[in-house]
Amino acid sequence: MDYLVNAAEQFKHQDKVTDIREYGNGNINKTFLATTDSQKEKYFILQRINTHVFRQPELIMKNMSTFTGHVRKRLQQRPISSGRRWEVPRVLLARDGQDHWIDPDGSFWRAISFIDNAQTFNTIKDINHARQVGYALGMFHNLLSDLSPDKLTDTLEGFHITPHYLLHYEDVLANHSVKKSPEVNYCLQFVSKRSHSRVHVLENARAQGSLGLRPIHGDPKVNNIMVDTETGQAISIVDLDTVKPGLVHYDIGDCLRSGCNPLGEETGSWETIRFEPGLCQAILQGYLSIAGEFFTRNDFEYLYDSIQLIAFELGLRFFTDFLQGNVYFRASHPEHNLARALVQFKLTESIESQAAAIRNIIRDIG
Repeated sequence: MDYLVNAAEQFKHQDKVTDIREYGNGNINKTFLATTDSQKEKYFILQRINTHVFRQPELIMKNMSTFTGHVRKRLQQRPISSGRRWEVPRVLLARDGQDHWIDPDGSFWRAISFIDNAQTFNTIKDINHARQVGYALGMFHNLLSDLSPDKLTDTLEGFHITPHYLLHYEDVLANHSVKKSPEVNYCLQFVSKRSHSRVHVLENARAQGSLGLRPIHGDPKVNNIMVDTETGQAISIVDLDTVKPGLVHYDIGDCLRSGCNPLGEETGSWETIRFEPGLCQAILQGYLSIAGEFFTRNDFEYLYDSIQLIAFELGLRFFTDFLQGNVYFRASHPEHNLARALVQFKLTESIESQAAAIRNIIRDIG
């Protein structure tokens, strides 16, 4: 506990840290909520960045400075017409004026402002919440739509490039012994049946010029969308480490993968997982209510592919990590990432079985 207080106090110049506890349920970084005796800013977020995943964490901070500065300037020049609330987290500087602090053990720490009067949810509550989740992602993309992706560093090369994950999976499978079980066999067969079917679709579209790179969030799942506790309106997207150049379809697919699974990513009832088209429709309606001004006809053409592919991709990543011994995603037990993979693969099955209905929703909205 002392080392946490010491880390937190590096980002408070006068106020005293009175409490610190784990916060959220991220799979990569360790996140804490720090409480201070300040009358002005009582809370802030403290994070220890996983440098095994983010090998150049300074670049994360550079990206964060670039896009938050751009968004603040954009909101000053073009305030949201409805006057509704939209928050952009601030980076808090350490005592030495840097945007991070490295402790004696070499751990990389950073602090971010806490957003008051807001909450997050692990699953969609209702149709209105679904629309707000879509709106939040649309607002995020809209505010960055005039920022050149060249201004952002690719902090995770290969992130969301599904063919790369498949190659890595095949390499891991060839070099690790696999302890068979009904669940493992299901996953092995699931990947085998899909390993050469449309895995390259988004990357081929990018190579052909049908889709282009834009600034993306990288991880816009439901519990990264902050909702105002009084109005129920989405007011921010947090967990900004994966902001980078990419295809907006990665974000849309990830948002729908997360939002349209009412049982959530950590459920033990993976056999009953179902993708809900009604939630998909509401999220897309919310997204396009604000993203429509930059969304192209080609973007619509690849929407279904993004929904199906990103769910499969995450399942593949979880399963690969399980086979490797849980080296990437934090796991609470040895088969945790296997359980996560089963959820995503079952969700992919549900998406595929409802392909016609999902395509009709996309057609009607577009």
